[in-house]
Amino acid sequence: MISIADLAMNYGKKTLFEKSSVTFNPGKSYGLVGANGSGKSTLLRLIAGEEKPNSGTISVPRDLKLGVLRQDHFQYENIKVIDVVLLGKPALCEALREKEKILESENLDSQSGHRLGQLEEMIAEADGYVAEPFAAELLSGLGIGTGFHTGPMSALSGGFKLRVLLAQLLFQQPDVLLLDEPTNHLDIVSIRWLENYLCTQFEGTLIFISHDRNFLNVVASYIIDIDYEELRLYTGNYEQFLEAKTLAETQKRKEIENYERKTAELQAFVDRFRAKATKARQAQSRVKQLDKMEVPEVKRSSRISPDLSFEQFRPSGKTVLTVNDVSKKFGNTEVLKNVSFEIQRGEKVAIIGPNGIGKSTLLKIILAQLSADEGTFEWGYETHTSYFAQDHHEHLRGKISAYDWLYATAPHEPIGAIRGLLGRVLLSGDEALKQVTALSGGESARLLFARIMLEKRNILILDEPTNHMDLEGVAALGDALKAFEGTVLVVSHYRHFVSKVATHILELTPHGVRDFSGSYQEYLEKFGDDYLSRDQPLSTTHRETKATPSTQELSNAERKKLQSEISKLKKQSTRFETLIEEGEQKISAIEAKFGVENFYQQASPEEIQNLQTEKEKLSAQLSTHLSQWETSSHKLEVAQARFGG
Repeated sequence: MISIADLAMNYGKKTLFEKSSVTFNPGKSYGLVGANGSGKSTLLRLIAGEEKPNSGTISVPRDLKLGVLRQDHFQYENIKVIDVVLLGKPALCEALREKEKILESENLDSQSGHRLGQLEEMIAEADGYVAEPFAAELLSGLGIGTGFHTGPMSALSGGFKLRVLLAQLLFQQPDVLLLDEPTNHLDIVSIRWLENYLCTQFEGTLIFISHDRNFLNVVASYIIDIDYEELRLYTGNYEQFLEAKTLAETQKRKEIENYERKTAELQAFVDRFRAKATKARQAQSRVKQLDKMEVPEVKRSSRISPDLSFEQFRPSGKTVLTVNDVSKKFGNTEVLKNVSFEIQRGEKVAIIGPNGIGKSTLLKIILAQLSADEGTFEWGYETHTSYFAQDHHEHLRGKISAYDWLYATAPHEPIGAIRGLLGRVLLSGDEALKQVTALSGGESARLLFARIMLEKRNILILDEPTNHMDLEGVAALGDALKAFEGTVLVVSHYRHFVSKVATHILELTPHGVRDFSGSYQEYLEKFGDDYLSRDQPLSTTHRETKATPSTQELSNAERKKLQSEISKLKKQSTRFETLIEEGEQKISAIEAKFGVENFYQQASPEEIQNLQTEKEKLSAQLSTHLSQWETSSHKLEVAQARFGG
């Protein structure tokens, strides 16, 4: 158990939290939420012992093993990828190396034999004989194909190297996992795999930061909200937290309104009758009441949503973009193959697919920043584009303030309009005078959205626009894109955002594109969500209507591995079925109590509230278990179909 008591932390004049206390219980999952800069990452560093608080205590048992995601992949450049994962347990690696060295020796004596026995024990206790398959499973789950497992780390891109370090951390199987934005650099399928792993296989305490609303809803059993310069613990996932916080804030507003109304009434009485002898006594009584009344504490929330809205100077023609058989290679690596699709005015198009499949490359081709090896594309009548690049910080260079940078992009705009727009994206006052190179990821993203708002183009092309944005910023962007009357092409791995915005899905695969008109939820219902498991050729000249499983013949090794996977999925499905049955029984028991004659007359309000709260909690858990069971059952069906029944 980790305990935090009377914690206070500030940097200069900025207070993150003060007099805050919270306890992290074993085996539970805690999601940390709050605005950018509220102190989420600082709290993780405090728990890990990497920083010291200004005051208060953080109690971490000495025997508790903490796992922290590192970013130092550079030290592993010449090491095999799977060996990097195995290094998560250095004692095991050392034991395996020593055993191998002894076995290679030509002179085995009794001392060597005794040492070999000790090593065998050490390796068995550390699950060393299944270590490599487990490491391979972690890598594959995080989207790193088996072909890369025995190659050097240097062969991977920066994003995939960070996935290897995440696999290394999971391989450690620590008592407590501390994760800061673990879904960054992951695609949708890898995120779903990580959700499943953390929910069904990791047994320790999880403390994590995420701006992925879906991830928070699936993984978190508690939410710690960092706001009003304090830590507040809420039971349940993110949706339940939002409901509880909204209710608390509503009650606080009513408390303040009641205070203001009451003080106004008392003051009015005093002002009216203070000078009258017949009412002087009553007036003095009201003065005493005013003096005794406690002013409700009002702290300013650190959560502020940017005010985003996009307009188009004039609409485009009906057909916005036509792409025909576009292909692209980098060296011998083919990233796009025979990609064809058409986009109509007003569509909100989400381009999805695993990392490295060519999503950003496709955007750069249609923007003429890269040339295609084959194929053509054509923009329609009166099409004008604004572009948000994934590496947008590269466009913010030089010794120039945020205000001057934005003004330089639109010198015809009045100064007041520029300042007003910067205020709308939360860059007012001193923030507007910051050098663009000193802006945080969220600040630089909002500055670029301010420029796009000024441009008033009819086509927005956005590559991972939600990276580095907090939940309030993501929600504001989603609302603005939905309301935008023009056309949107967006690459994103953030499912809630895609679900909210998209009306048209383009899924890139190694063989082409799956082109689907409809929402992301409709797409999932039709095709399922594990798109990496599909390896059949796709039609590239018309929109797909049906997905068919691969019938490629499996090798004996693949069949054996698939058989093991089927066995594991059967166990998972059975476990979820048991949890669903138990949950339904508990809910039925509570409903039975509610149905007892005169229950509401005989039970105390506290008992009724407690039962209602318990029922809501059980219902939320039941919904989660049903979702997990559906996912597990779907995977089982796919695996059994591949195996042949």
